Amino acid sequence: MKKKEIIILIAFLVLFAIVLSLSSFNVSNKVTIAKIDNMITGTWQAEVKFPDWKGYIDDTLAMNSMYSFDGVEDQGKLYFTVAEKVESFDLFVNNIKVNTNNILNGIYEVDISKIAVNGTNTIQVSNITPTDLKEAITVNIPYPRVITGTLKEVGLSEEPFKLISEIIESDIDNGFSSAQLAVIKDGKLVYQNAWGQTNSYNKDGTKIENGTKVTNDTLYDLASNTKMYSVAYAIQYLMDQEKISLDDKIVDILGPEFANNTIEVVFASYGENYPGLEKIKEWKSGLTIKNVMMHQAGFPDSGHYHNQKFDAVNQKLDLNVDNVLYIENANKEKTLKEGIYKTPLLYEPGTKTLYSDIDYMLLGMIIEKITGKDLNTFLSETFWEPMGLQNITYRPLDNGFKKDDCAATELNGNTRDGLVDFPNVRKDTVQGEVHDEECYYTMEGVSGHAGLFANATDLAKLASVMLTGGYGNNKYFSKNIRDILIAPQSSSNVNYGIGWWREADDKRVWYFGTQSPESTVGHQGWTGTLTMIDFENNMVIVFLTNSINTAISDKSGIETANSFNGNFYTTSTLGFVPQIIYTGFNNDGNNLKDALDSLIKDMSNEKQKYIENKEEKNGKKFDENHAVIKAKKALDEVVTKRKTMNY
Repeated sequence: MKKKEIIILIAFLVLFAIVLSLSSFNVSNKVTIAKIDNMITGTWQAEVKFPDWKGYIDDTLAMNSMYSFDGVEDQGKLYFTVAEKVESFDLFVNNIKVNTNNILNGIYEVDISKIAVNGTNTIQVSNITPTDLKEAITVNIPYPRVITGTLKEVGLSEEPFKLISEIIESDIDNGFSSAQLAVIKDGKLVYQNAWGQTNSYNKDGTKIENGTKVTNDTLYDLASNTKMYSVAYAIQYLMDQEKISLDDKIVDILGPEFANNTIEVVFASYGENYPGLEKIKEWKSGLTIKNVMMHQAGFPDSGHYHNQKFDAVNQKLDLNVDNVLYIENANKEKTLKEGIYKTPLLYEPGTKTLYSDIDYMLLGMIIEKITGKDLNTFLSETFWEPMGLQNITYRPLDNGFKKDDCAATELNGNTRDGLVDFPNVRKDTVQGEVHDEECYYTMEGVSGHAGLFANATDLAKLASVMLTGGYGNNKYFSKNIRDILIAPQSSSNVNYGIGWWREADDKRVWYFGTQSPESTVGHQGWTGTLTMIDFENNMVIVFLTNSINTAISDKSGIETANSFNGNFYTTSTLGFVPQIIYTGFNNDGNNLKDALDSLIKDMSNEKQKYIENKEEKNGKKFDENHAVIKAKKALDEVVTKRKTMNY
């Protein structure tokens, strides 16, 4: 080899060594290691002891050196406790080698945020010397938290969110009340927005001009979303703590009076198959937590314990019939013992699924009995405070919030603009108090079926716990327990889990959209609220409205008492939000404007079909001031506006 060639070769090798060195330097620079004095307290996603973390030795040799955990990009810390006798060890995170020369004899915080990935992350602790040490290195792994991010970072297009905002804004301009939206994906809060006023109408139905604007902090009455983030979360947590089981019988928790005090009400739905009071008591004696959570307990949809004029036999409002289950001056204790204890079952438990508020009223009180705390205290101490959630509570006016911190609901109390009346009925606009009648009048505002208030952002953070089972250094429930509750009830009832609503095979498209995976779960609330959790895409969507903060459109009788104007608008359909959001997935840089422009035109056409169908059925045309006509006008305005928009 010539001298010149040797020089070139040496230069190349030196350059290669420099590049290799820089590469190693860059990798090591991606991981920050700091020694700390004491291990932080908390419960963990995992506490793994190497070598032999599984606790036994067999021929699965590689397993004991590696552990996988949930993580997300741009965040993540590991806590290492290294025993005094450890001389050296190798550490790899997602197959990237970490320099461990300075991680000996002590406690260390290792920041892996720059090399963490969405989904499964893996640590490898191997080649520990000396080789005969037991529990040489303990690794504590926190759960992901929610950090601030952008749509672009998580691969979502902004264009669908622009269209969603345009639709909501146009609806509000044409008479809708207000809305709030938060989206978390891959551990990042990538979108939050708010529209409208906290109270949009006077009691007489006239529009309030220049009212208090909704912000991202405004609280909304979650209605039945309470069931999931109060009862379901509490039971999943208590199951993980082995303090409750789905197979526990209600009578074993509350006593035999739960069944023995049942009174006779011969429901019309029995037909010729009335089972008799003793058989019904037998049914109630066998009820389990699981039956009640699945809405298969047999209870009616509501006891209407607050309403003196309710036909319990035919399960309908009737001002001429006294309610045999009415409770005068009700409180939670009286509601349990004079209401739920006395209430007979409509059918044999486990044979049907009938959505019932009584189920979750009962479960909420069982949780209070097991924990020795009211729901607000237990949930706050267990979930909200450790997670740093400040905009979620029962009874907001008693917990530091003012009326204008909350989105108002019904304009004239619980009277449906005068169509409904009962003793002590509220007649002023409901704001900062739970709207649900049973919760307000019989459960003191704190119940398992309703009563929870939150803003979209805090609720989305709380909902994100379902993706991993914990938050930061707080473990709440294992994935195994979570999976039990979100699995299909049966092959014939795949759209229900144990409490959770499931997308299944397009069974909840009107809430979760047609593009959400079949494993998606969530819930809806009667006041106009939606939460959905998409496990496959690691995403949470929370969309909150107060659609019932509007006048009643049809005051012809009790049968029309729930015809709130707000329910005619696109925004109130709730499911249009996820439907449009999913169009921004995997877009590969394509301009979505044409597709979205075509979609909004079709939405306007479908609204016109709806109007024509209703007019034909009613035998008359809608007045031009009817909410459904204004809702159509709102869509048309979006179509026109988008023709002139330049993206």
